[in-house]
Amino acid sequence: MPELPDVVVYIEALEKRILGQRLEALRIASPFLLRTVDPPLESVIGKIVKRLQRVGKRIAIGMEDDLWLVLHLMIAGRLHWRPRGTKVSKPRGLAALDFPNGALLLTEAGSQKRASLHVVAGEAGLRALDPGGLEVLDTDLQHFSAALTSANHTLKRALSDPHLFSGIGNAYSDEILYEARLSPLALTQKLSREEIERLFAATQTTLLRWVARLREDAGDAFPEKVTAFREGMAVHGRYKQACPRCGANIQRIRYAANETNYCPKCQTNGKLLADRALSRLLREDWPRTPEELELLTGRAAELP
Repeated sequence: MPELPDVVVYIEALEKRILGQRLEALRIASPFLLRTVDPPLESVIGKIVKRLQRVGKRIAIGMEDDLWLVLHLMIAGRLHWRPRGTKVSKPRGLAALDFPNGALLLTEAGSQKRASLHVVAGEAGLRALDPGGLEVLDTDLQHFSAALTSANHTLKRALSDPHLFSGIGNAYSDEILYEARLSPLALTQKLSREEIERLFAATQTTLLRWVARLREDAGDAFPEKVTAFREGMAVHGRYKQACPRCGANIQRIRYAANETNYCPKCQTNGKLLADRALSRLLREDWPRTPEELELLTGRAAELP
């Protein structure tokens, strides 16, 4: 799912292309994309784009007459800048926004169509789509600490909760926790002041670093290679690869369709965090360290 750095760079690319442009047509190929009926979709046709902004992980396109088109790309939705009139090809093509200078194409990989488009009126309509999380790049340590410790969650859950923090998801929460040298399963209300300060600094540093990197990678082109697994990430998506800081193998915790990646040496004092599926199966035989895990998997490989 595109997160804060990706969405920021998307918006910067869109500002160069559609700010001040008139929306000539909006072609929707998927009946599941549009989630609102009032204001009607037709109300934005012919309107000029006046501003763009991020609302959590959403992209909000502000039109004349205080109307907003709000795109949520979810996990597999992506944007593409194409020549005007480019066909919206199913099954991946969902919609196209036509401007005098080109077309903004929305696609989504996979069979589960989760991306959404809302048409809303005014700031009140926009606020209704905002989960309300703290903007971590525009806040201070005091407000960050208050949001973080408002409930006793694991750090991984807290950082990726859009009601607590805006724009952070699975990928960048892994990178932030690695930067802060903190366990993803540490409880927010058990953290010391020094650990909270370290986490706050790591959150801002990591997000700003990746905004700058993605901005540089895109250059003047439209950002096409938007992915949750990027070259240069320290831990996310790097299971069993060497930690760039200490050389230990990156480990993971799997749950539902996601996984958390971490370095056991840098973040958990050498302790292996229990993977839910395997720990239920192994119970008391669950390895406590990466070395025990390697020994266990080595034995399993030797079995006939």
